[in-house]
Amino acid sequence: MRRAALVFVFVTIVLDMLALGVTAPVLPQLIVALDGGDTARGARLYGLFGVVWALMQFLWSPVLGALSDRFGRRPVILLSNLGLGLDYVLMALAPSVAWLFVGRVISGITAAVIPTAHAYIADVTPPERRAAAFGLVGVAFGVGFVLGPAAGGLLGAADPRLPFWVAAALSFLNTLYGFFVLPESLPPAQRRPFSWRRANPIGALGLLRARPTLLGLSAANFLTNVAHESRYAFVLYTGLRYAWGEREVGLALACVGLGAVSVQGLLVRPSVARLGERATLLVGLLCGAVGFALYGLAPTGAWFVVGVAISSLWGLAAPANQGLMSARVPPGEQGQLQGVQASLRGIAWMIGPWLFTEIFAMFVEPGRAWPLPGAPFLLAALLLAASAAIAGHVTRPRA
Repeated sequence: MRRAALVFVFVTIVLDMLALGVTAPVLPQLIVALDGGDTARGARLYGLFGVVWALMQFLWSPVLGALSDRFGRRPVILLSNLGLGLDYVLMALAPSVAWLFVGRVISGITAAVIPTAHAYIADVTPPERRAAAFGLVGVAFGVGFVLGPAAGGLLGAADPRLPFWVAAALSFLNTLYGFFVLPESLPPAQRRPFSWRRANPIGALGLLRARPTLLGLSAANFLTNVAHESRYAFVLYTGLRYAWGEREVGLALACVGLGAVSVQGLLVRPSVARLGERATLLVGLLCGAVGFALYGLAPTGAWFVVGVAISSLWGLAAPANQGLMSARVPPGEQGQLQGVQASLRGIAWMIGPWLFTEIFAMFVEPGRAWPLPGAPFLLAALLLAASAAIAGHVTRPRA
């Protein structure tokens, strides 16, 4: 059962990320077309869509997590996949921007099922193997994000609404697959009554306040999620500093994705076995800090690529952190824990894009005495170093 369940969760996340990625290349153009062809207004609307999607993640992740603690993981995962499929049908047929906006809101709610998938993994995996299992989740994310936009670009060239139909089909197929394959992972004896106090984002944080180590690890995780949003400065920075075009940027991003998938798929398990989860987490965070510092200071594109190789080892951190946190709560609270983490991630996704693009603009604007286009990546390096300091402090061995 455990092997079949892990395979299903892996496939679920791959298909969910594929469905999201497939629509990414065409959604901005579709918004502009439905809004009358005004590119500037369409860009602002697209930014609003992204903020609202992250807000839905923030609000609904704890709700779905608490529901999964009460009714089990299986019905929440299946209903979310079904809702995501219906949402993509709505977006494929949308006659106006307002309809697309409603679809994006629903998409943000149904995509909040990812924390429930994490809780499922914690249910069916012994604590000493969870970091490796969470590493496979990272691989699934990477595969979906790498393949999805490429497929979406090809499909969108034929018809801008075709990627939404393909995304809907993937979600429906995944629902059917789960209906026939997925067993329940949370026994009735280990479930907890549903409570709105635990299901709202603020009340759910009570789980962290009662456990200082969990609070520290969550803070470290939040800082890493903010640092990850420095990717919004990637294209602007490399174009300005190294004169990279679409080809060079595409290859660099492919290397980033391939590096993350390789590290999480191949290195997490042996690293945890040899070093332990705490040391693996700290190594990953510090390598990420070094890699981002090199991004910001690299004098040439070749040195930037060296930074990509080093920062790939950052992929060790997230599975190790997930393993450390999940080992500190009982089965009936795994859904709440993962819901809280997703809510914090939603806040980071709302803060990060604005923060890093604003800092980039501030340090490259004309007339600045000391232009520093790499400032967003240097800030990300500081955030990762702070994350390592916090994680190291709260997990240090005590007498």
